[in-house]
Amino acid sequence: MCGIAGLIGYKGDASAAVSRMNDRMAHRGPDDDGIYIDKDRKVALGHRRLAIVDLSKNGAQPFVSASGRSVMVYNGEIYNAGSVKERLLATTNGNLQFRSTSDTEILLEAIERYGMEEALSGCKGMFAIAVYDKEKNTVTLARDRVGEKPLYYGNACGAFVFASDIGCISAIDGFDNPIDEDVLDIYFEDGYIPAPYSIYKGIFKLEPGTILTVNVGTLENDKTTYWSMKDVAKKGQASVFKGSFEEASSELERLLKDSIRGQMIADVPLGAFLSAGIDSSTVVSLMQSISPGRVKTFTIGMEDEKFNEAVYAKEIARHLGTEHTELYISEADAKSVIPKLPFIFGEPFADSSQIPTYLVSKMTRDHVTVSLSGDGGDELFCGYKSYESVSRVWNKIKRIPYPLRKPLSSIELMATGTEITGREDLETRYLKAKYLGAASPYELHKFEHETDPIIKKIALKKGTAKYKCMDLPADFLSEVNHNVMLMDMLLYHPDDILVKVDRTAMAVSLETRVPMLDKDVVEFAFSLPIDYLKDGKTGKRILRDVLYRYVPKEMMDRPKKGFSIPISKWLLEDDLRSWAEELLDKRKIQEAGILDCEVVEKIWRDFTDRGIYRIQIWYILMFQLWYEMEGPGRHK
Repeated sequence: MCGIAGLIGYKGDASAAVSRMNDRMAHRGPDDDGIYIDKDRKVALGHRRLAIVDLSKNGAQPFVSASGRSVMVYNGEIYNAGSVKERLLATTNGNLQFRSTSDTEILLEAIERYGMEEALSGCKGMFAIAVYDKEKNTVTLARDRVGEKPLYYGNACGAFVFASDIGCISAIDGFDNPIDEDVLDIYFEDGYIPAPYSIYKGIFKLEPGTILTVNVGTLENDKTTYWSMKDVAKKGQASVFKGSFEEASSELERLLKDSIRGQMIADVPLGAFLSAGIDSSTVVSLMQSISPGRVKTFTIGMEDEKFNEAVYAKEIARHLGTEHTELYISEADAKSVIPKLPFIFGEPFADSSQIPTYLVSKMTRDHVTVSLSGDGGDELFCGYKSYESVSRVWNKIKRIPYPLRKPLSSIELMATGTEITGREDLETRYLKAKYLGAASPYELHKFEHETDPIIKKIALKKGTAKYKCMDLPADFLSEVNHNVMLMDMLLYHPDDILVKVDRTAMAVSLETRVPMLDKDVVEFAFSLPIDYLKDGKTGKRILRDVLYRYVPKEMMDRPKKGFSIPISKWLLEDDLRSWAEELLDKRKIQEAGILDCEVVEKIWRDFTDRGIYRIQIWYILMFQLWYEMEGPGRHK
């Protein structure tokens, strides 16, 4: 795990600029710092290294291929590097001489020999890559299938730029790209900015499973997709797994074990997060079953019992026999993280579980350099409670011909105050219910008629950016839950969950790995029939079946408390309330000219005077804090 950066066609001192970019992401790679400048000074590549495999200088980057034709900077891990190397040796009759034991060299040689698309198709891993091909005079960027590793790119300072951290780009001398106000509607609905957008005009996030090639001479670029989550889901549901539930459960267990076995390869200490939920408990159970020694596991506890699962995690760890470490954090510990958030994320990001995720990563890094996590279980195996709500609503809607839905909706709303039929498709309703904060689609009318008009006025300009998955028709997959799980894997998981985990862990130089996002696991998950995923209102049926082979069912039968903190409570306490009111000062907001100060004040007063807490309060605070510490406001 590392950080990469680069400039193409930069007119100034490219070495100084890339050095500045490297410095901005030193936390992503504290072990080494490398720069490559081509002879014509048109291409500059930067790299910060967190050494995980081959800790020697032989694995340092930027890495030059054996032929000298290609130069690569790379962030990530290739878990099947051994098999890729065997194929390379076979196709070169053993004539290729490797200078290191790093997956970096194996990946670069595979790319040079097979081309980027074919090479990546044969790799399992997480990665963000940039390869300068001297013969073709191109720089090619690529990102892993699901979006575990970040990669920003675009035009700034008269050059084509790219980096793992958007803060590296804004740190370049002369950077003056304005805020992209078109994306603010999405941000103030979701609390994050989804790919391909970023907070700045002209700067974008490379989508998962995508390759972008830049012509060094003209700076023109084009994109191709080498792996598509939509295609995987469509193919999986077109050829549903035919075996029994027990056979499917055993196959999932095998695939997860294979994934975990590959992701346990490291030349540094390794462990796993254990939150006491189904997902992390499954990963830790399988890790311990194949580990020759005791797996190191890590949990943080909260003083507030409503948010504390540490006692359950300790019980599971004791049952599995792991070497368990727990740390109880105070409110003061959590609140101390808030000023760090703008630097950690580089752009506005407001999933408040970013705070405990940072704290568990920080504690874990005191003991290991790599940690496996259970992320992905909810989205792949029907775990969120909202899926059940969407099913109930859609089962009512789908029986009504679309031309009749809108007029029936109006009659129903007037008669009952509840609108369940007026949406054109499931996706629109689901996005609003899940991301705008309504408890369920049944309560959506309460939110739409009071809050939605207010939220849409936070930004002075109405945005024009669109969700990247909104082109999915309601019947893209035949079963409604598969549709919404696919939406989560296209939007929420890569742009919220994976961003949160990557940025907070890398802020403390901890590599995180996600076994459930293995290519084979993802493809198998989308081939499963819905009754293998859920049993009535209970989700993750098949994942639970795997887990119960290692942990007694009664040990897991309890309400999940979640990895969250009581933000609404804290914001009414003196210290955070005064901090919030300073950020929301009317004069500051007017001077910035981005937000509608009257609407912001109403939302805040509704909370403090009337007890109406909207999640957008935290979104606004995170935007304002970023604006003042990392955005244009820091120059004022």
